[in-house]
Amino acid sequence: MQPDRLTQIRHYLYRHGMTGVNELAKIVDSSVVTIRRDLQRLEEQGYVRRTHGGAEIVHSGGMEIAFEARESHRLGLKRAIAEAAFEGLHPHESVFMDSGTTVLQLARRLRLDPMQLNVFTNSIAIVQTLLDTPQLQITLIAGRIRNENRSIVGPLAERSIEGLWFDRLFLGASAVQPDGSIATPDSDEASLNAAMIRQATQRCLLMDSSKFGQHATFRVGRLEDMTHVITDDGLAPDWVERFAQASTALTRVASDFDGLEDV
Repeated sequence: MQPDRLTQIRHYLYRHGMTGVNELAKIVDSSVVTIRRDLQRLEEQGYVRRTHGGAEIVHSGGMEIAFEARESHRLGLKRAIAEAAFEGLHPHESVFMDSGTTVLQLARRLRLDPMQLNVFTNSIAIVQTLLDTPQLQITLIAGRIRNENRSIVGPLAERSIEGLWFDRLFLGASAVQPDGSIATPDSDEASLNAAMIRQATQRCLLMDSSKFGQHATFRVGRLEDMTHVITDDGLAPDWVERFAQASTALTRVASDFDGLEDV
């Protein structure tokens, strides 16, 4: 019985990203005490991270969490990071927005206050968000549709990017590994993201602090390849110190979302 219940919990968190203890108790028909014990066991095994009153899935290099769950996970932080990124946009730029869910929040912010921009993307969700927005010229690059991420990937997409140049790139990622490498669970996404980095003047990484120190299978590049990183003030002190000694600019949005902190 125990393995079945643990599997149910893992699958639910995979689909939803995070949930509360009471909700899990109803779903698997167990007591709150039992669920707390299960979550402790799953945390010890590295599958989940317990939070106040619940748990969230832990990103793994071999597993990609469902798009809907990633989109809603830490949504407030993503919007705050997107707001900081929006402040760096300038009219008449050529901008590439990748398929990350934090970058999607930037697209939604841009829709509220559009400006004259030439927007390129490999994200179907971003095209749907910005469609019919005045002042924007939108280009969806050609390639294979990757359903798991609602994105365009593959050799054709890479060739499309190699013939272009962008003033500014906004990139998301699944992890910044302890050695400072940016990584993602999918090889096609990693290869395409690396091509984006090569073709942009300003390269901005948008990701919340929980992804620093994590692992994913396929390397995209290194933090030093980025000109700017925007995250939140939950970033561990050792990472802040690494940025202070590097040429990559760091912006941390405050946890209360009322301001920004620059290093």
